[in-house]
Amino acid sequence: MDEGGTPLLPDSLVYQIFLSLGPADVLAAGLVCRQWQAVSRDEFLWREQFYRYYQVARDVPRHPAATSWYEEFQRLYDTVPCVEVQTLREHTDQVLHLSFSHSGYQFASCSKDCTVKIWSNDLTISLLHSADMRPYNWSYTQFSQFNKDDSLLLASGVFLGPHNSSSGEIAVISLDSFALLSRVRNKPYDVFGCWLTETSLISGNLHRIGDITSCSVLWLNNAFQDVESENVNVVKRLFKIQNLNASTIRTVMVADCSRFDSPDLLLEAGDPATSPCRIFDLGGDNEEVAAGPAPAHAKEGLRHFLDRVLEGRAQPQPSERVLETKVAELLAQGHTKPPERSATGARSKYLIFTTGCLTYSPHQIGIKQILPHQMTTAGPVLGEGRGSDAFFDALDHVIDVHGHIIGMGLSPDNRYLYVNSRAWPSGAVVADPMQPPPIAEEIDLLVFDLKTMREVRRALRAHRAYTPNDECFFIFLDVSRDFVASGAEDRHGYIWDRHYNICLAKLRHEDVVNSVAFSPQEQELLLTASDDATIKAWRSPRTVRIFQAPRPRPRAFFSWLASQRR
Repeated sequence: MDEGGTPLLPDSLVYQIFLSLGPADVLAAGLVCRQWQAVSRDEFLWREQFYRYYQVARDVPRHPAATSWYEEFQRLYDTVPCVEVQTLREHTDQVLHLSFSHSGYQFASCSKDCTVKIWSNDLTISLLHSADMRPYNWSYTQFSQFNKDDSLLLASGVFLGPHNSSSGEIAVISLDSFALLSRVRNKPYDVFGCWLTETSLISGNLHRIGDITSCSVLWLNNAFQDVESENVNVVKRLFKIQNLNASTIRTVMVADCSRFDSPDLLLEAGDPATSPCRIFDLGGDNEEVAAGPAPAHAKEGLRHFLDRVLEGRAQPQPSERVLETKVAELLAQGHTKPPERSATGARSKYLIFTTGCLTYSPHQIGIKQILPHQMTTAGPVLGEGRGSDAFFDALDHVIDVHGHIIGMGLSPDNRYLYVNSRAWPSGAVVADPMQPPPIAEEIDLLVFDLKTMREVRRALRAHRAYTPNDECFFIFLDVSRDFVASGAEDRHGYIWDRHYNICLAKLRHEDVVNSVAFSPQEQELLLTASDDATIKAWRSPRTVRIFQAPRPRPRAFFSWLASQRR
């Protein structure tokens, strides 16, 4: 300013100078005078700062809920849960999974130490209860989920049966008394199980048909196994799915379709010409995802193939595994019940699970609609009246990710499905189902829109995994309103912004990070669980400042009141 208070530099020149500064320097310069303060809050200036600092692609627009670039910059800088505030060391072995109650007041953890621990989530997290599952012949606990009204906890683990055979078991624990209410067998153990209603849960069972063919049966179980009414079943068969090439159903979850219409993020930014997306629908012409009753020409083709094999005319001679798969496909044709449709056309719920039809690896995602009449254990057992022509249930949709799936998670509105996948090499062909292609160390976080049944064009990548392709390893992820987080085998947890497709934070542990969980009521709180036997709580810088701010001293109201009485 000159002596008269007139700025010596025009705003345009100050603006150009500020463009060359970093965000912190711009804010510091804004404290010098009123002119610099006004320029330091310019929207165009902060738009440039935003794209440059966070390295966001220029074709990605501002978040639809944002009102200014300055506030959007501040949101990403100040509200990401990246400050470690507490480390929980009560587990004595690897911590495999975390889950929050819907209210956010409690969370549960599962571990290789064979306990399920229930915690109180307050400013300081404390342990409420620890359930030891070793007396029930469990080897370890691996997964948990609260029911809708937070009155019951589903805990899944590995059960050691006769001759050291391992399958799974699901336990239901009361959150009022912490009593064990029921136990349900679950095979294979990595079906995990999930709640369908407040009092019924889904489990799995596996039936071998041949060397590499089987069928998975999904059961609806009542959480209270002492039901005596003749009109209510303790268990009821839900679906029966054919498995090929040594695959099995795994990682079952339920998406509530009625929540799809809530406003959500714009995830489709980008040039469609350069970012092709996949459509997954069994009603299409894609032969890779075809299921259910096959067209006549496909049936004839299989029959001709088998005729050539029997007559010794097939060249080259197929292996026993390939032959078994072809026979299983032929037997299933005409014996698979087509998908049911809702009489009203209304969406209900989707059952989502991983499976594999081309190899034994769970590289595909199956989607099966659950209709209202299927969501109760009352009435006759589903499927009792089936004839021989409706032996298996057809899927509604199948997603093929061309890689090994190691984790899935739903957005809070249940519309978007996030999938951790390690890709196979481009163009890889599976010749032997028991010898899958090598998989990448980089983990792709894929996004699928369950409302449109399309893949969102942009995937997230930053985390890594090293487990070989012949082993099954899960890294659980979680999704909040604005963020998505995942663990990794590189000893870090990761947080991305869902809209801008950028990695915002790396959260360090001393070993593999197996699971992450956002508080459903406060996305600025994140928990991470690791093979280092710890659970870490992370809060945003903004929340930490609020908690650490000195409390104002209370006014001496009572002393003032006493003086007035004298």
